[in-house]
Amino acid sequence: MFVLLQFLVASSLLPALASPTSTAGADSETFIADGVFHGEIEGPAVDAAGNLYAVNFGGSGDESKGTIGKVTPQGQASLYLTLPQGSVGNGIRFDQQGRMYIADYTGHNIWRYDGKTLKVFSHQPKMHQPNDLAITHTGVLFASDPDWKNNSGQLWKIQPDGSSVLIEDKMGTTNGVAVSQDQRFLYVNESVQRRIWVYQLDAAYQPTQKKLLIEFPDFGLDGMRTDIAGNLYVARYGKGVIAKISPQGELLAEIALNGKFPTNVSFDPTEQWLYVTMQQRGAIERISLKAAKTSN
Repeated sequence: MFVLLQFLVASSLLPALASPTSTAGADSETFIADGVFHGEIEGPAVDAAGNLYAVNFGGSGDESKGTIGKVTPQGQASLYLTLPQGSVGNGIRFDQQGRMYIADYTGHNIWRYDGKTLKVFSHQPKMHQPNDLAITHTGVLFASDPDWKNNSGQLWKIQPDGSSVLIEDKMGTTNGVAVSQDQRFLYVNESVQRRIWVYQLDAAYQPTQKKLLIEFPDFGLDGMRTDIAGNLYVARYGKGVIAKISPQGELLAEIALNGKFPTNVSFDPTEQWLYVTMQQRGAIERISLKAAKTSN
């Protein structure tokens, strides 16, 4: 989220973190050039066909806000969707039926788009601003809900019928959120506090047994995803790297980017590529995970 920039001052709340045990040798490349998207690009998500979507398409003007761009696997970018006036998207996810869910942080909505009809799927007036989303195989959503002004946040669970339940309040600035691909764990990070928490998920996708997975001494945390092996890939806002973290909380690698402000990440369907949205540049970078795995 763009407001992370004001929170990059070093904090004395957290202990120092050891260096990563390995560093990925794969270079990140620019996939979509600077300025194709607005500088507040966010929310990458990939559909089953391998098309990539991100919010705020079309350059630096305010008219780009509230749009969603589509990028083919070959790198052809175009306008895909425009949200109603006053709405600006952030996190995006797809369900098993291919429907798109969009966190609208200005309108306090979660939108759903089935390729033909856009409608409000969930509205919760008690949200500060729905920011990032995670989704289970059954369509249960989790939404981070930061209160940037007060360095705090909430975590919401949204049922397939659109009803929402507050899971936890009085957290740090909740931002990135991800469900493990085996559906056993939920991960939530706090940007300003630089912590990542892990919860166990029961059969009803209720988060329990919260514990600290890892914490960092500097720079922010933004969007994240889990791979098939359960590793987390986390955008380190201000540091210009993607951190790869094991399910046990070990920092395995840091993959260097061409910009300093990554906002979010998404895999292609084969997990060969990791796409990274780059704030300020309005660009998308691409990391070859096959090369990264070979070089670790």
